[in-house]
This record gives sequence, structure tokens and C-alpha cells, in this order.
Amino acid sequence: MSDTPNALADELLTVTLTREPLWATILGIPGHDTDLADRSAAADDTVRARCLDLAARAEAIDPAPLTADEEVTRAVVAHQARSTVDELDGRGVEYAISDLFVSPVAELLHILPMVVLGTGEQVESYLERLRAVPAYLDTVARRHREGVAAGRVPVARLVRSAVAHLDRHLADTDTDPLARQPLTGDAADRRAALLADVVRPALAGYRHVLDTEIAPHGRDDQHPGLCWLPDGDAMYAGLARHHTTTDRDPDELHRTGLELIEALTEEYAETGARVFGTRDRAEIFARMSGDPAMRWRDGDELLDAARDAVVRAEAALPGYFGRLPATRCAIEPIPAADAPGAPAAYYVMPSLDGSRAGTYFANTDRATERDRFAAEVVAFHEAVPGHHLQIALAQELTHLPLLRRVATPNAYAEGWGLYTERLADEMGLYSSDVMRLGMLAMDSMRAGRLVVDTGLHAKGWSRERAVTFLRDNTPMSDLEIGNETDRYTVYAGQALSYMVGRLELQSMRAQAQARPDFDLKAFHDTVLGSGPLPLTVLRTVVSRP
Repeated sequence: MSDTPNALADELLTVTLTREPLWATILGIPGHDTDLADRSAAADDTVRARCLDLAARAEAIDPAPLTADEEVTRAVVAHQARSTVDELDGRGVEYAISDLFVSPVAELLHILPMVVLGTGEQVESYLERLRAVPAYLDTVARRHREGVAAGRVPVARLVRSAVAHLDRHLADTDTDPLARQPLTGDAADRRAALLADVVRPALAGYRHVLDTEIAPHGRDDQHPGLCWLPDGDAMYAGLARHHTTTDRDPDELHRTGLELIEALTEEYAETGARVFGTRDRAEIFARMSGDPAMRWRDGDELLDAARDAVVRAEAALPGYFGRLPATRCAIEPIPAADAPGAPAAYYVMPSLDGSRAGTYFANTDRATERDRFAAEVVAFHEAVPGHHLQIALAQELTHLPLLRRVATPNAYAEGWGLYTERLADEMGLYSSDVMRLGMLAMDSMRAGRLVVDTGLHAKGWSRERAVTFLRDNTPMSDLEIGNETDRYTVYAGQALSYMVGRLELQSMRAQAQARPDFDLKAFHDTVLGSGPLPLTVLRTVVSRP
């Protein structure tokens, strides 16, 4: 029997979920609940070969007899399979070591506590995963050693941040996030024994490897980019393709970021004049970063502002969207154990089975140093009308193959989030000019990401040069600048996805607006109505008559 797009989509999803079993559990997809990822080079080679095969088979299907949905599915399979190869060829497991949750062990400590333990079977599966932690850590440590042997070494300071993260984790057994889910009786006792006798000793051993074997070989802050590694330019080009779902080259993206930063000058002048009585960008930035009134009183005040913003956005949705999700977005603080190395906020998608709500996590650590003006724009991006609206709607598209509902092409997801920051202004959601300054600040940061990510990884910038650029061209606090720069360093190419995605969406909207029958609700429903798509595929969908 010849291949069909839907069958290939199911096959690619199986490959993806087998590679990332924790993701399957978080989504509520059964069949992988006792497994942890196999981070070995051999496993990566197997996934790579299967993805290349799937891409070739999808590309070989004759599109003529396909329905519109089948043709989109065929294109998604081909693109996502090749994109996975680009990600694998980046070999991040070897050198992307830090306390950020994209690092292989920080990721484990970040995601495992999100697993729902509502049934006896779920509890037993969780305990089985805890038993598998030592083998997982041994494999990851072996990959780090292989990276060192090949010259693909991490940044030393970020390895030390990973060591510090593990030290915090091991020192505070009373608030161990791996024991966060409530258990009682025998199950609680068995978990406690596993954590004490199996998991923590394994984490301590891995920490020793990082401290004594890996950190001494690390790059310094003068050489944090991939361009300093063997085949680094090729790895970065592939990761840029993976995260942007386009072929835009680093030089073009670098120039685009500089142009966008310059274009924001007049908007800052207009809004800054109303808020601070000055049109001078440097003075506006100084006031935004230095005025105590621009900071939070405490974490509770930060969370309250985010919740208020989401409630206003939810009330305004019917005027801009024809389809609305059935579930609301929860809002929680980032767990204290994760917060020091975490970004300002992030969103975790709901499970398909309804056992866990889509949740916007805000970072309340050192809240008095965090930017007040960013609260609303980040809530709109991460929750409503941003990630939660997009992801919850995608999960409800039950007529599509599951791959189409749960895929995560970065440029689509983050481009949509960034697009909605400006859409929120159209919707009248910002409560003040101070909060509109937050919208401009996020624009500066995402434009700065194009410059700094390419600067670090393609042009050989030092960490200090990246920090200085962001300090001169964005109003971010020093805390956020440091965290952001370290994030770009360890998560190469991902920072490009935001602005590339938004620019593509704005271009698609401009083309659609040229039609006499343009309707904004219909445009949004089209963008969100086919599941998350690579940008090249989305443009085809939006361009249909």
C-alpha cells in the first residue's frame, strides 16, 4: 500500500514521542509513561535516519489527488522531519549545559514535577521513571564527554550555573520538586526512598562530572557562540532553519534586527513624552530601568497584574476571533527551585486528556528587580491572546492528525505570541502608557535577539559585547539582560523565531488585507485553524482563495 499523508504524520509523531517520552506524558498521550529520553548518539542516529526516510516518502507523494488538509499534512511531515534532522545535527545535548530548562538535566528536573499522579498506574509509572534517572544521567554525561573529545565544549560559566542549580536542588530536600505531587502511604514512602537512595546520589554524581570533567574544558565568555566550535557555522545554520522554519541567513537577520531597533525610536519618543516628559530614548530607557516606580512591590503584585491582564483579554476576544477555546489559562508562579535560572515567564500547554490546564508561569523570584511595565505584554504573549489561545485551539482540531495538533514549530508559536503583543494594542488592552512602553520594550528585546543571537553564534561576539548591545538598545534590567544573553548562548537559534514569525505573519496579513473581502476575525481563524505550521506552509494556507 502506498503512503498517505495522515499515516506518515502518525509515524512521525510516534518517532517524536519515542524520542521525547516526557512530552508525550505532559500532553496526556499514553504509551510512554515509564520512559525517559535516550540521549545517546546511537539513538539520535536512529531518529535521524527515520526522519530522512519520512521526509523523502512525504515528498514522493503525488499532491494532485490530495484534499487541501492532506496536502498540508504532507508538507508538514516533510518539513518537520527535515527540521528534526537540523536540530539533531546541532548536537546540543553535548554542549548546551546550563541551569536553563533546555539543558538536558535542568529539563528533566523542570518537566518531571509537571506529571500528573492521579491514578495508581500514573504513580507506578512515575516511580519507574525515578528508577531510570541514573541511566539517563549516565547517558547525558557520556554525551558531554563525547562533545569534549570532539571539541564541542560548553561555556564554562554556564556549566557552573548548572552545578549551582544542582547544589540548590540537592541541599533543599524538604522542597524537592520531584516530590511536589501529593502522595500518601506506601507510594509516598517508596518515592521518598527512591529520591534518597537512587535519584539524589545519581544527581550528585552527575554534578561531580560537570564540576571536575566538563567545566575545566569549557569556553570562556569571550567565545560563547557556536562559531567557535568545529562545524559550528553549519550547526548554527541548521538550528536557525529549525527554529525559524525559513532559510533566512544570519547576515540578513542581523541587519533586520538593527533596522527594527532604529524604527522603534519614534514610538519610544511619543510614548516616553507622555509618561516621562522626554522624547530622548536614552533618558526613557534610563527611567524605565532605573526608576523604582517601574519595579514591583512583591511577587503577589506581579501575579495580580498578570491575572488582571488575562481577564481583560478574555473579555475582548469575541471581537477579534470567531473561534474561542473551551478551556481557560491558569496563572501560577514559577516554582522557587527553578526560578533563579528561569526566564521572566513561560507557558506550559494543557494535556489532551484535560488532567492539567494550560498554565502561564510568571517568575516572582527577585520580583522587586523585575520590570513593572512588562507584566501585561508578557501575559498577552504567553497566555491570551497568545500561546494559550493558539495551543488550546489547536488541541481542539480533532479532525486533523494528532501531529498537526501538537507539533511545535517555534516560529509559528513564538511568532504568534509576538504578533499578539501588537494585536493587544489594537484591541485596546494595555491599561496605560507605562504598559505600552512594555510592548515597545518587548519589541526592542525581540529585535535585539536577532542581532545578539546572530552576533554570538555567527559573528563571534563575546558575552560582554552582547550584554552591552542589549543595555544600549533595550530598556531591560541588568538581571533580564544577563538571563537573556545566557539563554541565547545555550539555546542557539531559538531567539530568532519570535521576530521572524511575527514579520511573516504581518506580511501574510498585509497580503490578505489587499483583498476586498478581508475580515480580521476570519484571518485569525485561518491562521489558527490548521494547527501549528511551518511558516512556508502557513503562507500557502493563508493565500488560498
